Amino acid sequence: MGNTDSKLRFRKAVIQLTTSTQPVEATDDAFWDQFWADTATSIQDVFTLVPAAEIRAVREESPSNLATLCYKAVEKLVQGAESGCPSEKEKQIALNCCRLLSRILPYIFEDPDWRGFFWSTVPGAGRHEMGWSEDAWPAGSYSLLLAIADLLFCPDFTVQSHKKSGPDSAEDMQSLDSCEYIWEAGVGFAQSPPLNYVHDINRMELLKLLLTCFSEAMYLAPSSDKNILNPWVTFFCSTDNRHALPLFTSLLNVVCAYDPVGYGIPYNHLLFSDHREQLVEQAAQVLIVTLDHDGGVATATAELDSTVEEQETSGPDNLFVNYLSRIHREEDFHFVLKGLARLLSNPLVQTYLPNSSKRIQFHQELLVLFWKLCDFNKKFLFYVLKSSDVLDILVPILYYLNDARADQSRVGLMHIGVFILLLLSGERNFGVRLNKPYALRVPMDVPVFTGTHADLLIVIFHKIITGGHQRLQPLFDCLLTVIVNVSPYLKSLSMVAASKLLHLLEAFSTTWFLFSAVQNHHLVFFLLEVFNNIIQYQFDGNFNLVYSIIRKRNVFHQLANLPSDPFSIQKALQRKKKSPSAVSRTSSQEGVSMEGSRPAIPAEPGTLKTSLAATPGIENLTEKSQVSEDGTMVALQEAHPSQPPPDHSAITRRTRLSSASSAACWSPTSEWVLSWKSKLPLQTIMRLLQVLVPQVEKICIDKGLTDESEILKFLQHGTLVGLLPVPHPILIRKYQASAGTGMWFRTYMWGVVYLRNVDPPIWYDTDVKLFEIQRI
Repeated sequence: MGNTDSKLRFRKAVIQLTTSTQPVEATDDAFWDQFWADTATSIQDVFTLVPAAEIRAVREESPSNLATLCYKAVEKLVQGAESGCPSEKEKQIALNCCRLLSRILPYIFEDPDWRGFFWSTVPGAGRHEMGWSEDAWPAGSYSLLLAIADLLFCPDFTVQSHKKSGPDSAEDMQSLDSCEYIWEAGVGFAQSPPLNYVHDINRMELLKLLLTCFSEAMYLAPSSDKNILNPWVTFFCSTDNRHALPLFTSLLNVVCAYDPVGYGIPYNHLLFSDHREQLVEQAAQVLIVTLDHDGGVATATAELDSTVEEQETSGPDNLFVNYLSRIHREEDFHFVLKGLARLLSNPLVQTYLPNSSKRIQFHQELLVLFWKLCDFNKKFLFYVLKSSDVLDILVPILYYLNDARADQSRVGLMHIGVFILLLLSGERNFGVRLNKPYALRVPMDVPVFTGTHADLLIVIFHKIITGGHQRLQPLFDCLLTVIVNVSPYLKSLSMVAASKLLHLLEAFSTTWFLFSAVQNHHLVFFLLEVFNNIIQYQFDGNFNLVYSIIRKRNVFHQLANLPSDPFSIQKALQRKKKSPSAVSRTSSQEGVSMEGSRPAIPAEPGTLKTSLAATPGIENLTEKSQVSEDGTMVALQEAHPSQPPPDHSAITRRTRLSSASSAACWSPTSEWVLSWKSKLPLQTIMRLLQVLVPQVEKICIDKGLTDESEILKFLQHGTLVGLLPVPHPILIRKYQASAGTGMWFRTYMWGVVYLRNVDPPIWYDTDVKLFEIQRI
């Protein structure tokens, strides 16, 4: 009953505020206390009892009342932070102010006239009329952020007090060393404090408010200007925040130490509510948002002993990026990598009892966090790649890619997964690790095969290209670039993977596909590069691929004799109209899928999704590096003279056109076909066919063979030493950050945060500008 009265009083106060035409005095504590001192409402209650229309109404019609409400709520949080919230009532006031500000802030940000409110003067009302001092409000944003930081390390509110209980034992908040109160053991901290449900809930409420403060970025139109920094994040991650290090460490450790399986009791997630999962999810979101800082990249990758002057030249220093880049102990890397691998692998865990283990849902945030770790801390990236542990990250990513390929609402997840694999594939060790046999039996909807992790990667990439939705076409270049990068190191492809690669070449080299879009021939160049790398550098173990090339030799002959006259071009395009699918799915025998697998399914009708920034073309995503004889890489500015003129070295900036608009804007010509046909790198393959086909045919005739195992045995012991052209230099396309990729990540990350925060729906129905919200 008391709770109902509390809600009624709160609702009455909201109505008073929205209907009052006169400014309510800031000194009228009896009125303002109704919002936080006399109520015990949950955050869900606040969102219900303070409707969006009423917030907008008071913003337009009584701006001074909204300004005073914000000011008073921040003031109460500051008081709570200074006093340490010793009483239950003060704790409740702090939480109520948190919830109210989380509700109101998005409506402050969505109005351009109000956006500077926390940084400058109050619109529509003078400070003096409200009895505020001249310097009381310009630092409203600073006061709010520092109060949140203090409260996140407030003994008996968000952390366990180290002092014995008693009336005189309250700890002084100003002298408190928050490094002693880090939330979880892990990086830089050894003790694991006892779990406390109430503390976790309170931390979560404060982190939700912090994320809401940072979300001003959602209300600014997309811009690829790298100098645009989020002022809230910049201040919070600066030296002005004395809790920056312990908070960064707390967030990282809470995420990486979380174990959703719990005590191993089946169905434990149905018996007990897991308050820690919500905190972990919120912590991961705050982490990735604070690490969205382009200006920190130069500092982050600098050596640890870099001077202050060097750091200053790289723009404002983001301490979270700085701390992330400075992690260097092996045991810390082990803790972080094992934690992320455990959480990413969570949906893959199979048990004999259906649905008996808890499934987490925040894998997209974890992928962004892994990306940031690899991008900002090269020592971590090399640690990941120096052992087979990288495969513990690879398999879950491939699982997510395969599972999401038919779901348009998860196109962002497809991109982040492929971008991570592109980043990893730029390092030689990744290609070497892929040769490890794949023994796991994760329930994926792919053909059963016996082989390596490289086979798994190729089989799933083939599935994405041939069985994904149309919006994935911009990723084809990236998918094939990953295979090109690892191909010189692949010792033995299975027959299944080899046939998948040949099927892709067959599909991409049909004349109607080659002539239907200006960039389609690049896909053929990538695949030919894959075959050349394997033949030149890994011929001995790849008899399955060589056999598949011999079987499909007509595809290579057709490419060499590709017609370029206008009549043939028009005839091919006519054929395209009859078969509009992007990639031919014929002759792709799928075989039996793995046990327990489910087919990838499209999103339910009505599912919300957020739009993404344009995917940069592969030439803007990567820079070329040549592997020298000692294994080091040398960046290439242009095509190397000893190399055949490559496919994509002089690609003009790509435009992604639908088939309808491309027909109107561009049409293939004979000159265009000849310009790239002459550069097709077919010499090595043609030489291989010239040598091996007669030998294979002779064996078949002499021995009357019809069994391919005998042919494979012959190829297995064959050699082409001295018969092939001089090996070409290995060319690797390494991921390179750019303004375009920075904008893509920012849009994707905030889209994830927007869609994941539905209880309460913090930003729902506000005028977001960074992306569009669409319903499938």
